This record gives sequence, structure tokens and C-alpha cells, in this order.
Amino acid sequence: MFLSSLLFLSFTPLRPSSAHTTHSPDVLPNEPWLSKYGSQHDLSYTGILSFAHLPYLKCLEDASKMFDIAILGFPFDTTTSYRPGARFGPYAIRVGSRRLHGGNAPAEWWWDLGWQASPGEYGAGILDCGDAPITPMDNAKALNQMEAAYDTLLNRPVLGGKTAAYTNRTAFMAKDGKEHPRIVTLGGDHTIVLPILRSLSKIYGPVSVIHFDAHMDTGATEGRVDQERITHGSYFTIAWEEQLITNTSIHGGIRNKMSGLDSVQHDETVGFQVISSEDIDDYGINNVIRAIRRRVGDGPVYLRLDIDTVDPSLAPATGTPEVGGWTTREMKRILRGLTGLNFVGADIVEVAPAYDTADITSIAAADFVYEFLMMMQFDEPPKRGHPGGPWTEEDVLRMI
Repeated sequence: MFLSSLLFLSFTPLRPSSAHTTHSPDVLPNEPWLSKYGSQHDLSYTGILSFAHLPYLKCLEDASKMFDIAILGFPFDTTTSYRPGARFGPYAIRVGSRRLHGGNAPAEWWWDLGWQASPGEYGAGILDCGDAPITPMDNAKALNQMEAAYDTLLNRPVLGGKTAAYTNRTAFMAKDGKEHPRIVTLGGDHTIVLPILRSLSKIYGPVSVIHFDAHMDTGATEGRVDQERITHGSYFTIAWEEQLITNTSIHGGIRNKMSGLDSVQHDETVGFQVISSEDIDDYGINNVIRAIRRRVGDGPVYLRLDIDTVDPSLAPATGTPEVGGWTTREMKRILRGLTGLNFVGADIVEVAPAYDTADITSIAAADFVYEFLMMMQFDEPPKRGHPGGPWTEEDVLRMI
């Protein structure tokens, strides 16, 4: 009896006296930092790495936070045909986004003069869901992992907005009549779109694709078998065979060398039209925008942007660079002109930071993701003109 009492006493924690009572972690009275400087907010170059300092959660294993738009990384590059390295793309794009500062920073750091708004003003709950841990050893398994990851987030219940400004934009297109989250995927090589389209088809059926790229990625697969048929240059052919895409899809920025006219004819069979890189000079940005909008119409649209659409002088960090591309400013103008289409998702791919200089490719890619977050929430492109400018109404009318 004495021994058991002694053991009990030896394992019973001593209670501190009132003179040594500690405060709970959320009570910080008169401590030097908080009393002098306030909250421990992140600067543009500090803090845990998430896209634009947005809230971060490993969503594939944790459903505790709801969202309307998710950022999801697919670090995969084992179907590339030239320079590998895009598995580091999601990390690099987040690094490039640090100055966008969409989390604890003052709202004006996230506000854009052209849009005259910020992604948070229209109510969508945006969450960085981290990266799917995709195997680099087995491409078949990797594609299955990406589809499972996308299925998981696509079927989560939406937050339904943080403010009354939020608009439900997907329910009318979905087979089940329900609103589904939209996902902005950070690649990775371009093959990641095949599992994404497989996932989207379960909710929306075949979708039209707006595909910005230097290459058509509708390569023929004759002579290949099984997994060898699926590469970052042939995945659209596979998607067409599986009836995942409509015959109203379109490329923008094409300029790669091909086997001949047969490549274009095969591309048409797969359901695409081509806007070449040079077409922006011959027809102008506004006509490029009109042609894309006319082609995809009012159905569900998936938006793809290979960073090699941009000229390698401005975005060198990519696996298959092609000279003669669009500028970053031209790319942004075209993206903005597509606002109001029925986007069900978007991605940016082929950022391979080992080939970058001063993060310029990563910064450009991050800014394009910013555009995606705006485009998904607006009903129409931003108007010409902006606060603080010298432009008169007559000037604006003269440009139309």
C-alpha cells in the first residue's frame, strides 16, 4: 500500500504555485514584440512558402478548410522529350509569387491597376493545397496519382464564398447540378493535363481547351505501345481518343518545327484550330482574343498555359524553348481578354527553374496564375483606362 502510494506521488505532476502560473499561448500581455510592433506578419520575402502567402493546407489528407479555388502542385516531369526539371516548377512558381503577397499583407499589395481589383475582393475562398507527392519512378502510377488527387479536390464541397460578392459559376455546367471547386494546377510537364481532363470529364463531360503553347502537343502515337504513347507531346491525342475534349478547342502561340502539313491535319482531326505566334502581328491582339472566344463558345472551358508560349528571352526556364514567342505583356492582355468564359480549371506548366535567370520565368508564371485567379471570378474583361491616368473618354472611344 505504501509502495503504490509512493509510485502515485512520483508520477503526479506538481502544480505550479500562483507565483509561477504561466499564460496560455494566445495570451501575450505586455511582451516586448507585441506591445511595440504588433502581429508577426510575413514580409514579401519571409514566411512559409505558399502561393502569394495564401493560407496553406495539405488538402489531400486534411479537409478541415473549405475553398472555392485551390492551388495544387503536380511536380512531375518524367515524360519530357528534351530538358527535364519541371518537377521543380511548383516550388519555383511559389517563389516567384512571394511579392504578390495575398495573405497577411495590406490589400493594396494584392490590388492590380489594370483590373482595379484584387482576387480577394470577389469573395472566393482561395487556398494553397500544397503538392501531390507523385512518384518519379512509374509514369502509369504517377498519372493515376494525379487523377486521384484532382478527383479528391474536385469533389470537395465548396466554401461558397467569403462575402456576398461571390458568384457560383460551375453548377449549371456540372452533370450533378452542384457547384464544384476550381483548381489552378502548377506543373510539372505538360502531360499532367491528361489525368486532369479525365477527372474533369466525370463532372462536366468533354470540355473545350484553350491551349497556349509553342507546340501543338497533338502528336501521333503510331509505333508506340502502352505507356510509351503518353508523353508531353501526345497527351491531347490520347485525350481525344478517350473523348475527354470537344472538337472546339484551340491553340495559341504555336511556332515549333513539325514533320510537315500532316501534323496540322492531324491536329484538326483531334479538334483544334491553330493561332500561330506570328498571327498576333498579322491580326492583332483583339482579333486573337475574338477568335479564341468564338471558337470555344459558352461550354465548359479548361485553360492551359505552357510557359514556353512566352519568348525564351523573357522566360528561359523551360524544357523545350522556341524563339519568336509572345511577350509577357501580350500574354497577359490575351488572358484578360478571355475573362467571362466558363472556366472549370486552369494550369501553368513546363517551368524548369534550373534554366532560369534571376527568377524571371518563375515571376512571370506566378503573375499568370494571378491572372487566372482574377479571370475565374469576373464576368467580363477589365475596361480600358484606369484611375490616375490622363486618358479622356474621347481617347478611349478612339481605341475601340
